[in-house]
Amino acid sequence: MDQFALFASERAGFFVGWGTLTLINAGLAQGKNRGGLLWWVLSLFLGPLATLILVILPKVRAKMF
Repeated sequence: MDQFALFASERAGFFVGWGTLTLINAGLAQGKNRGGLLWWVLSLFLGPLATLILVILPKVRAKMF
């Protein structure tokens, strides 16, 4: 039973870290005037790759009208 508990706790840490990264990416996307929800979903699948893409992409300019 101890081995299962250790395995479950290690996996939980991975999911908490991945979930935190998705929230950070959503905030970063909104800071660059991009859709936070879209980037949150993309981050669920792409993870750190989505962060790299967001950092490289330029900020979207606001529309004048």
